[in-house]
Formats: sequence, structure tokens, C-alpha cells
Amino acid sequence: MNLPDGLLGGGWILLSWLLFVGVALVAVRRAPWRVLADSARLNAFLATIVALIVLWHLQAGVRPGLSLHLLGATVFTLCFGWALAFIGLCLVLVGVGLNGFSGWQSFAVNALLMAGVGVAVSHVLHRLVDRLLPRHIFVYIFCKGFFASALALIAVGLSACALLVLSGTYSADYLAGEYLPYFLLLGFSEAWLSGMMATLFAVFRPELLADFDDAQFLGRK
Repeated sequence: MNLPDGLLGGGWILLSWLLFVGVALVAVRRAPWRVLADSARLNAFLATIVALIVLWHLQAGVRPGLSLHLLGATVFTLCFGWALAFIGLCLVLVGVGLNGFSGWQSFAVNALLMAGVGVAVSHVLHRLVDRLLPRHIFVYIFCKGFFASALALIAVGLSACALLVLSGTYSADYLAGEYLPYFLLLGFSEAWLSGMMATLFAVFRPELLADFDDAQFLGRK
């Protein structure tokens, strides 16, 4: 994650920018901007961006492009839906770039990996939970908050490794032995943090969750 400038070839950078522009335009059109008219939701949106900027600075890595940090995509998707979550995570990446922790040339590919893949996997898993499992608060917290966040972060790791292999930057054997396994460990931390936040929001501030019906889950009217 957080691929630096100069790591990928010009063709990959151009392709990533074309894909990013397309996804960003769809997200801007589909985003429920009226949600941010509520001052409480707007404050939560901005606070999440600031918190994730700080969180993304807490990263570890030994070689260029092979950094590790928590993501926060699942919680963002739970609170604001996929479109606003994608836009918010892109703003997080802007904040990280302004502080010199990410390059601007590779902004699009980083946005597609961390915001695009992270939000897409979270959104799909949330829809599967709604379709296949009963509507229960523990299902909501553990499946949508805990397990979905771990799987989303692991999916980002797999996507990053696939890109690095396809571009010829690193070998598959090296990444499989020295980089990818750490995403399994990081996934547990991501799951713990996201599950905790989902629990706090569901119990104390359910109005901040985009698809949480407190009348159905908690018996409130």
C-alpha cells in the first residue's frame, strides 16, 4: 500500500489515472450529498478523514511500495455508503500526500487500491450479509464490522501484490514469503478496530450508520 512515485511504469500510471477518473465520476454522481447537510453527519465525515490521516501515517515497511498500515474502509462504508466512503478515503490520501507520505504521480493507483478495492469489497460483503443472514445486531457487528473489514484489508493486500507482480516490480515468491503473510496479521488488527467502532456506533450513535435501523435492531421507535 502507498506505492511511491517511480515504482511503476508510465503505462500503469496512465491506466490507473484513467480508471480512477471514471470511478471518481461515478462516485461523485452516486454519492448521497444530502447526508452531509446534517451537521452531525458532516462532523463525523470530517472527523473520520482526520482520524484516518493520522492512522495511515502509522505505517511500517522495509522496501519501496511494501508498507503496511490499517485501512478503515469498512467503517467508512458502514457510516456513509460506498460512494462517500470512496471520496472520503481519496481525501485521506490527499492529506497523506500533503504530509509527504505518498507521491502524487501514483495517487490514482493508491486510491484504486486502498479506496477502490477496500470500499468495493466492504460494500459487496455488506450486501451479501443483508441477503443471506438474519438481521440481528450481532450479525451486523461481527459480519459487517469485524469480518468484512479483515477481508477488505486482505483483498487490498492481494490486489497490491498482484499489481506488483504483473508490473514486474517484485517477484511472486518474494511477495508471498515476505509481504503478503503480514496482511493476515494486520487483518486481525483491522477487524478489531472496525468491530469496536461498529459496536460503539450501533449502541450509542446508530444514526451515524448508513444502513442501521435501530428500531429493528435495538427495538427503538
